[in-house]
Amino acid sequence: MTMIDLSGTWRLSSLDEETTALMPVPGDVHTALKNAGLIPDPYVGRNELDLRWVAETDWQIEQDFWLEDSAGDWYLDVTDLDTVATIEINGQVVLAADNAFRRYRPDVTQALKAGDNRIRIVFSSSIREGAARQARQPFYIPYSTANSPIPNGNMLRKPQCHFGWDWNIALAPLGLYGTIALKKLETARIEHVVTHQAHDETGVDVTVTVTLHAEAQGYVALTLELGDERVKLDCGVKPGETNVSYVFRIDEPRLWWPSGNGEQALYRLTVDLPDETVIRQIGLRTVKLITDPDEAGSRFAFAINGREIFCRGANWIPADALFSLTSRDKTRDLLQSAVDANMNMIRVWGGGFYEADWFYDLCDELGLMVWQDFQFSCNLYPSTPDFLDNVAAEVDYQVRRLSSHPSIVLWCGDNELVGALTWFKESVENRDRYLVSYDRLNRTIEQALGKAVPEAIWWPSSPATGYMDYGDAWHADGSGDMHYWSVWHENKPFADYRAVKPRFCSEFGFQSYTSLPVIGTYAGDRDMNIASPVMEWHQKNAGGNERIAATMFRYFRFPEGFANFVYLSQVQQALAIRTAVDYWRSLKPHCMGTLYWQLNDTWPVASWSSLDYGGSWKLLHYLARRFFQPVAVAAIPSEDGSEIRMSLVNDTLSDVTVSLAVSLLTLSGERRDLLSIDSLVAPDAAVTAITIPAADIPPDCLLAWHFSASNGMGGEGHFVPGTYKGLDLQPARLTTTVSTAPAGGFDILVQSDGLALFVMIETDTPGRFSDNAFDLAAGESRRITYLPAAGEPLSEAPQFRIYDLASSSVAG
Repeated sequence: MTMIDLSGTWRLSSLDEETTALMPVPGDVHTALKNAGLIPDPYVGRNELDLRWVAETDWQIEQDFWLEDSAGDWYLDVTDLDTVATIEINGQVVLAADNAFRRYRPDVTQALKAGDNRIRIVFSSSIREGAARQARQPFYIPYSTANSPIPNGNMLRKPQCHFGWDWNIALAPLGLYGTIALKKLETARIEHVVTHQAHDETGVDVTVTVTLHAEAQGYVALTLELGDERVKLDCGVKPGETNVSYVFRIDEPRLWWPSGNGEQALYRLTVDLPDETVIRQIGLRTVKLITDPDEAGSRFAFAINGREIFCRGANWIPADALFSLTSRDKTRDLLQSAVDANMNMIRVWGGGFYEADWFYDLCDELGLMVWQDFQFSCNLYPSTPDFLDNVAAEVDYQVRRLSSHPSIVLWCGDNELVGALTWFKESVENRDRYLVSYDRLNRTIEQALGKAVPEAIWWPSSPATGYMDYGDAWHADGSGDMHYWSVWHENKPFADYRAVKPRFCSEFGFQSYTSLPVIGTYAGDRDMNIASPVMEWHQKNAGGNERIAATMFRYFRFPEGFANFVYLSQVQQALAIRTAVDYWRSLKPHCMGTLYWQLNDTWPVASWSSLDYGGSWKLLHYLARRFFQPVAVAAIPSEDGSEIRMSLVNDTLSDVTVSLAVSLLTLSGERRDLLSIDSLVAPDAAVTAITIPAADIPPDCLLAWHFSASNGMGGEGHFVPGTYKGLDLQPARLTTTVSTAPAGGFDILVQSDGLALFVMIETDTPGRFSDNAFDLAAGESRRITYLPAAGEPLSEAPQFRIYDLASSSVAG
């Protein structure tokens, strides 16, 4: 194929050319302006306040290229163009685009000339375009002002969180994040490659359907290769699209399994034309969403290769608020952290992107199942014919692009649009109008999905109690998937997580502050106060700081100093999520999935994430590695608090014997043995090993345990019958000894003279601790390893800070 790659450095300017810079493509305007010194770092302090003008301005980028010979059929290949943009070649408009989620391939033959050519992209202000499109609607379409300080983002097909969210900066960025290339069409080009699998007792039939595009009738040699088979087909093509299908038979296939359940076997599919190659990564597996009715309502469970899988994971949001600050390596690190915390599923939330192909390649390789939302969230949307046609084209492209990934197990219509019908004055007063409008959008998405890939699994919305059901899935727990936000948004106690029994909880969360080293990247010493203007600016959820503080005073004693306030916020976040997960896992198979909100951050901000911006682990992530372990033990109190049952969960396929030792911990750190028990847990089951009367726990003691399983897993934990603020904790007098680790990094030996709960070690140097957020009784020690991040060679140990619960409070 004759191709000119147009990525690289372009000239960026405002249309009046008063502001000019160089912009890498792929890239975004804000980062280019920052790198040129024309705007400050948007993430620092309250700089966001002064940068709205960037989104209110029209921008252009230009580049010159040389074309030896302009004869033939030429087209542009453009992806991820954000958003309302026109492309000109030599002053002639060749494309008017308005969807960041589509691929555009306009014919540009007539605009080209031999020799020097100039390509220009004009980006229209999303703010102005949103307002203009809202004005053209036959009736007003509300959007969530609580999430989006920049208005009318629901008018545009671009990431909705670009207009702000309750965890995101509001910049309305624009740019080109994908590919841009000039290509010459020979006989035909590959438009789509879609696969379909039919499994039987001895093997799999893989049907590969290639969509070819041609401008004229002709013949082309198409070569397909999968596994050990390679076939060459001579195909006739007609003007427009031609579909060519071939069935590969794979006997005794190696199946793809989610992480922790088997191998992530992958096959390479190669599709060749004489001048073009497309490669797909194929995993052979079946997937079924089980929604059978039962006594409680109806189930919601995923079966992979006929085996039901309990889904353990979190929600994924864009890796960064600005595209230019992302990378494949950074994203791999975030996804690897999910797997390292024993997750097997992420939900790609519906207010960001359909991610790049390589993102799903990583999920395939790591064994992360993907719940894929279509990109509509928390707003109402137009249902005019032009908007729906645009959506249908978006869905068709994205589904054909991504459907062959084994990691994608579900396509969900939207995030919380059914609930949004009740959030706005207009839709409450005229529900029928807006419900019909929503139904048109939802059906458009469903029908486009079904046309592109008929066997794809469809779920209409998240949360939803069922197909064609517009009920309250925030509080109804009998069927479907649930978003349970009563603990955070309604300020209910952590115990309220045990008031519901979800079939599958796809959202629930509790906030904390981002870690102190990250706060230091955007706040100065004078800002280190949760009520400072900078800290409040980096809290995007209305009332979030007050809720963190109020909850802290419900459970803990007042922390001493800002650093301890940050630490304690992370302790309580971890306790909240652990309370929910422990209980809901103990309900399996009634409950078959918990995906907490959220895995990652888009910028440094107080949020619900378990990974800091930059990828470091918050305290929650260390606890998640324990409470998501395939074999886990949890203490579940009864509703009246009179007894505590020790729940054992086994998500593996084998019988597991768990040796459980339960003890009492005094406030001075003495460990007193209470009982020991060996319990057999059947495969894929949850059982109660023993029930302990609360009266057996003296007022000055905690319940503690450690366990080892016959498959090599193990762990520990503690349970406080009341609140932590009710405990007169004594100083633990922790000491640390740091030495160079034999395998690299540094060993840290932590020793305690008393009871140390939630021991947390921190450093300003990027890196990873082998363990953290652990407990020590008097006389106990723990050796952990700290590995600096790649590119952070250290000749001497960094400075480490250590926290524990007793020393965090004023009386400590």
